[in-house]
Amino acid sequence: MREYLIFLAFVAPNLLLIGAFTYRPLIANMQYSTLNWTLGSPSATKVGLENYIRFFTGPDARTVLGTTAIFTIVTVGGSMVLGLLISLALNRGLRGTTFARSAVFAPYVLSGVGVGLVWLFIFDPVYGLLSFILRGVGIASPQWVNDPQLALVMVIIVYVWKNLGYCAVVYLAGLQAIAREQLEAASIDGANAWQQFWRIKLPLLSPTTFFLSITCLLSSLQAFDLIRIMTPLGTGTRTLVYEAYLQAFGAYNRAGYSAAVSTVLFVLLLLITLLQLRFVERKVHYS
Repeated sequence: MREYLIFLAFVAPNLLLIGAFTYRPLIANMQYSTLNWTLGSPSATKVGLENYIRFFTGPDARTVLGTTAIFTIVTVGGSMVLGLLISLALNRGLRGTTFARSAVFAPYVLSGVGVGLVWLFIFDPVYGLLSFILRGVGIASPQWVNDPQLALVMVIIVYVWKNLGYCAVVYLAGLQAIAREQLEAASIDGANAWQQFWRIKLPLLSPTTFFLSITCLLSSLQAFDLIRIMTPLGTGTRTLVYEAYLQAFGAYNRAGYSAAVSTVLFVLLLLITLLQLRFVERKVHYS
């Protein structure tokens, strides 16, 4: 009983905080999703599942879900692949690698608002650095912000640039945990660098890859700051999270509909995480 009471004394504050600031807002959001409520209005009308039906049967669902899927797949895949390649380069014992590791990781800890503003200036079709370089070689600068497809490409480039340092550092930690004896034995057996990577390093990095796949996926699905700064109107970048923001705080003021979109995002995050834990983890090799 004494150990049980000590356990409760340590756990209770955390459970209370999690319940108050995580689960209570989550349940409240689900309740709001059943209301026809204009943001700021003192009254609301209960509509049941009408907000969900309106979302899935309306023209916005295909666009929003498609944009979310493209943004998530490209940013997660790009960050992990580029992060792995950079970690392989940083894992070599060359001079200046410490500075290179800091430089690669630095964008990840920078403010998303600051990063978005700087890159928005770079992509500006009139005054931007990129347009200046393109004009120097006789090429007109694309309208990055006004073209929906190019706007999504622009945000994806910046998001991958900002987050690949996180993947690189985590992969680097995984590479440094691989025993040198295994690589030396493979080298003695005649395995070249590619065979060592494909047959030894990559399988031993599967726990790291599994961890990054979950964290990067959840992060990309909830990306907001860069999208808000670089495309305020959501031109071509209306992901689920930004759609919920625009519906509640944009010109629509539909808080109930926004809560329904947020609930769809929560269910999607939950299902993806459960599927990863159920099926993807089977292929993870823990040494």
